[in-house]
Amino acid sequence: MKKTQLKQVAVNDNQIKYTLANGGIFVKLSLVFMGISNIRFGQLIKGIGFLFMELAFIYYMIFAGASSLLNLITLGSRQQSMVKDATGMFVVMQGENSMRLLLGGVATLLIIVVFAFVWVSSIKSALKVTNLYKNNKRVPTIIDDIKSLFDINIHKLLLFVPIVGLIVLTILPLIYMILMAFTNYDSAHQPPGKLFNWVGLDNFKKLLTSSDTLAKTFFPVLEWTIIWAIIATLSCYFGGILLAILISSKGIRYKKMWRTIFVLSMAIPGFIGLLLLRGMLTSNGIVNILLQNMGFISSPLPFWTNAIWAKATILFTNFWIGIPVTMLLTSGILVNIPSDLFESAKIDGATPTKIFLKITFPYIFFITTPTLITAFIGNINNFNVIYFLTAGAPLNLHYFQGAGSTDILITWLYKLTMQNGAFCYASAIGIVVFLISAIFSLITFRRSGAFKNEEGFQL
Repeated sequence: MKKTQLKQVAVNDNQIKYTLANGGIFVKLSLVFMGISNIRFGQLIKGIGFLFMELAFIYYMIFAGASSLLNLITLGSRQQSMVKDATGMFVVMQGENSMRLLLGGVATLLIIVVFAFVWVSSIKSALKVTNLYKNNKRVPTIIDDIKSLFDINIHKLLLFVPIVGLIVLTILPLIYMILMAFTNYDSAHQPPGKLFNWVGLDNFKKLLTSSDTLAKTFFPVLEWTIIWAIIATLSCYFGGILLAILISSKGIRYKKMWRTIFVLSMAIPGFIGLLLLRGMLTSNGIVNILLQNMGFISSPLPFWTNAIWAKATILFTNFWIGIPVTMLLTSGILVNIPSDLFESAKIDGATPTKIFLKITFPYIFFITTPTLITAFIGNINNFNVIYFLTAGAPLNLHYFQGAGSTDILITWLYKLTMQNGAFCYASAIGIVVFLISAIFSLITFRRSGAFKNEEGFQL
C-alpha cells in the first residue's frame, strides 16, 4: 500500500487524531475556530458559515444553554405564590415552570449533540480542503457544493428536512416524555402552581414492586392487555386464512363478489363502525330491542355493563373488523404458491388436511410472520377498538384512578394523562409498553423463518 493510501486510511479511521498530528496550523486551528481552513484555502462562504454556527452556538450556551442545563438538574426552585404589593394587596408572583425547564434542558442537550456533528463535519471539511490545496488540486467553490447537492450529494439535500422534522417532532418529544417517568409530575405537582422534581426510579417501583393500588391495577391490566393482544391477533389471522382458503376453493362460485363483500368493510372508517356498534349494543340499542321483541330475552344483554360480556364483545368486534385484512393478504399469497408443490403432494397421496398443514400454512406463515408480529404489537397498542367501544368500562372500583375492567395499558395511560394528570405514571407505563413490544418483536422475528431463510421458503 502506498504512503498516500496509508495516510487516507488514517484520516478515515480517526479524523481528529490525524488532524492534531499532521493537519497543519490552519487545520489545527479549525478545532477551535470552525471554518478557518476553508476561509484560508478559498472556501470563503462555507468557512464563514461554519464560523457563524460556532458563534451562534457559543452565544446560545452563554445566554440560554448553560442556564437550561442547570435548570434541567433542579427543574425549578421558585414556585408561584401570593405576595403583598406596595398597596397591601395580594398579587400573584410568577414562579418557574418545571415543564418548560425540562423541555428547555432536553432541547439544549439535542442542540449540543447536533453541534457536535457540525463540529466533526467542519474538521472533515478542513482536512479535505487542505489536502486539495497542498496537492495543487482545484478547491470546490460554493457553486460546486450547491451543484453537488443535486447530483452526488442529493441524498443530503433530500434527507435534511426529514431529519430536522424527526429531531423536532419525534426525538425531542420522545426524550421529554421518557424523562417525565423519572419525575413526580402528577395532579399534586402541576406547574407553575406546584413544581415537580426528579424522583429516580420511584415510579417504576410503585408500578412494579409495591403493594400500592397502582401496582394492583397495573398487573391485571397488563394481563388483560396480553390476553387481548393474543386472542385478537390469532383470531383475525387464522380466521382470515380460513376465509381466504374457503373463497379460493374450486367449489365456490362468484369468488370476486365474495372478496368484494368482505373488503367493503375496510372502506368504512374504523372509528365510525366502532361507534355504530357501540350504539347498537347498548341496553336500548337495536340488538337488545330486537331480541326482546322476538322473545329470545326478557331483559337487555349486558354487552357493556358486565366485564366478561364486554371483553367477549370487544374480541368479536375486532374479529369482524380484522378478518378482511388477513383474507386479502392471504388471497394474494395463495395465488403465488407454486402449483408443483400441490401436484407432488397429491401424487404422494396426501389428504387436503395434510396439504394444508405441510404446504399451505407453512408457506403463508413464512411470508406473513413479520405481519403477524406487527399485528400483535398493534393490538397491544390498539387504542381505537377499546376506547371507542367501551372507553375501558365497566368501571372497576379496585383499580387506580378510574381504570376500567376492559382497559388495556394504552387506554389506561390515556386516562392517567387526560383525566387524572398523572403524567409520571403514564410515562412509566409507556416505557414498559415499549420494552414489552421491542423485546417481543426482536426475539420472535429473529427466531422466525423469514429472518433465518432470507433466500426463500423451504419445506
